[in-house]
Amino acid sequence: MTLTPGPAKDRTGRRHGEYKVPGGKLVVVDLDIVDGVLADVSVSGDFFLEPDEALPEINRALTGLPESTTAADLSAAVTASLPPDAVLFGFTADAVAVTVRRALAQATSWGDHHWNIIAPTVLPTHVNVALDEVLTEEVGAGRRNPTLRFWDWEEPSVVIGSFQSVRNELHPDGVARHGITVVRRISGGGAMFMEAGNCITYSLYVPQTLVDGISFADSYAFLDAWVMAALEKLGISAFYVPLNDIATEQGKIGGAAQKRLANGGMLHHVTMSYDIDADKMVEVLRIGKEKLSDKGTRSAKKRVDPLRRQTGLARTDIIAAMMEVFTERYAATPSELTAAELAAARERVTTKFGTGEWLHRVP
Repeated sequence: MTLTPGPAKDRTGRRHGEYKVPGGKLVVVDLDIVDGVLADVSVSGDFFLEPDEALPEINRALTGLPESTTAADLSAAVTASLPPDAVLFGFTADAVAVTVRRALAQATSWGDHHWNIIAPTVLPTHVNVALDEVLTEEVGAGRRNPTLRFWDWEEPSVVIGSFQSVRNELHPDGVARHGITVVRRISGGGAMFMEAGNCITYSLYVPQTLVDGISFADSYAFLDAWVMAALEKLGISAFYVPLNDIATEQGKIGGAAQKRLANGGMLHHVTMSYDIDADKMVEVLRIGKEKLSDKGTRSAKKRVDPLRRQTGLARTDIIAAMMEVFTERYAATPSELTAAELAAARERVTTKFGTGEWLHRVP
């Protein structure tokens, strides 16, 4: 199992932390701990900062803070130290806070963990959703390594967000006509229309230490940097549209959602369109004008831009490229669902995810 490492130290015994800002620069922090407080703090990196005098002010603001200081308070201290005309380019006060926490081993990086990958396995949609809860708990409890799992399924389904209303999100006639299985997941966000082979869905189960100090909004792009690299390798230049849409110049291709559990586990999952039947989708989902108002389009169909058309590749080839990039970046090793994990997921389908009480918990 993955263990939280001790603080990294240089040859002199000083604590050392590094953080590469997604789309930005590298931030490095070296420090000592004396009587439980930060001492001789030194922030460095390949970022840009004006005026020069702001850097020693940042160091002074951090020096003397208790080693238990939260990421939010570290960031606030950095911000308060900056002169009114300060310009930070390629990094932020939050990035400094993340780096300090890493130096203290209170935040972890990708390289601190042993990663596993579970290849696509055909399972009922209810079981896929239940597994997200089970495996997030397992990672939070330290019983499973942080894991990337690709979904597969056979029945046409809609997976709605934790806070969505079935009545408001679905056309009951379309659901009945097309034999749609409707399931509610534990994370927020919008509805996912899923037929066998029409999209790519994956889940990341990680310890929350991986995103310690990173804002909720920034954590999306941070956790999906590897998949952006995989898409780039396939000739697709993708980017995040805040908060949780993944898009290209040709339109939206996917959306992400997250859930953080009390035991320290975190779920981050994404569904990307491969070959969506847009006509069927709008017969099943209620996609109103308000939903589209901030997307710059009047048609729900235009919001679905399949990866098949943009790559010309089979869905299996795209998934294989994603798995290859993740493996190369994080030295991930193959894994499988255990009998105990599958049994726990099926039990939760019976007691939670397959019940009307859970499905209709929002009127």
